[in-house]
Amino acid sequence: MAIKDANSLLYESQAADITVESGQIFSKQDPLKRDSYTDILCRHGLESLEVTEESSLNPESQEYAKHSFGAIFVEVAVDELLGEIKVRRCVGVYGAGRILNFKTAQSQVIGGITWGIGMALMEKTVMDANQGRIVGVNLSDYLIPVHADIPNMEVQFVEEHDPYLNALGTKSLGELPIVGVAAAISNAVYHATGKRIRNLPITPDKLL
Repeated sequence: MAIKDANSLLYESQAADITVESGQIFSKQDPLKRDSYTDILCRHGLESLEVTEESSLNPESQEYAKHSFGAIFVEVAVDELLGEIKVRRCVGVYGAGRILNFKTAQSQVIGGITWGIGMALMEKTVMDANQGRIVGVNLSDYLIPVHADIPNMEVQFVEEHDPYLNALGTKSLGELPIVGVAAAISNAVYHATGKRIRNLPITPDKLL
């Protein structure tokens, strides 16, 4: 099938030779040959265009695991006198199928790692033994990471092409980035201090 819009720079281009990104279609061989969705609709006097497609699961997809996976690497510094822990560097590498939008996927990972740093070093639910109520029920009393607590993060995605996933080749990223962060920080603290801490959060009193 070829594009039949004579006013388009992609006129007569075959569907297999074009791709889409950021609201535009363009030629794979010559990215300068492109057309925006807005211009296409305007030329044809349309305010919007709706297309509905149906897809079914590949029967083979039920025979294989389709989970995302990842690995997290953390470097910490521990103050010998105060027991204060500072996360200096984080590198996260993930395999989550085809990444449709790198920026949003990267942001998802950064948010998950930040969440994991809070879990490892700060966040804790404390119960008042006398009143049976949770202490620190709002963000003024409950410790969470702030910008100064978070190091520069390097996020990478493993390129994957899995024919048994779905039509798009995508996997779920979801909460995967938080998995393993607390364990990685705990291991880094062990390597730095020789103390194996098994209860979170890892506060200075547990190291001194």
